[in-house]
Amino acid sequence: MYYNFSTGIGIVFCYNRTNCAETRMNPEFRKLRLEQLQRALTPFLAVKDIPRPQKGWIRAIREATGITVREMAKRLHKAPSVAAHLEGSEAEYRITLGKLREAADALGCQLVYVFVPKSGGIQELAEERARNKAAENVRAVEHSMALENQAVGGIEHKIEEETRRLLKRSRKK
Repeated sequence: MYYNFSTGIGIVFCYNRTNCAETRMNPEFRKLRLEQLQRALTPFLAVKDIPRPQKGWIRAIREATGITVREMAKRLHKAPSVAAHLEGSEAEYRITLGKLREAADALGCQLVYVFVPKSGGIQELAEERARNKAAENVRAVEHSMALENQAVGGIEHKIEEETRRLLKRSRKK
């Protein structure tokens, strides 16, 4: 559990998924966290669409700075074959963050590790999740009602209403 006495905000971490009601974040804290994340992620939104070099960043940076595989290996305190293996692992998306950080250090770089929403911002991601949950809930009820020949239609409108309700509830609680 994390508890900040100055703000009165607490979070309980739950490792057993069978009863994790405690993991729901306080809505005021959630709203603040969304705003903080949006500010923190904003600089990265501009670079998210830059394609990764085909043979990976390690090799691209190494070659651009004129560092040989042997020199990089020396900086890593490893054999040249290990340095070459790092490049190959990154190019094939099989490298660990620890190894990527070691390579970045050896190249005089800093590893920046961040998740950026594929489209829009973090708030839009939260809204999309609420909309998906609302659609699931509304369609389940509509299906049940249809089985009893009591369906009333207007599903899209109901999904939007349920989405607003879910978002309002998550901000209000």
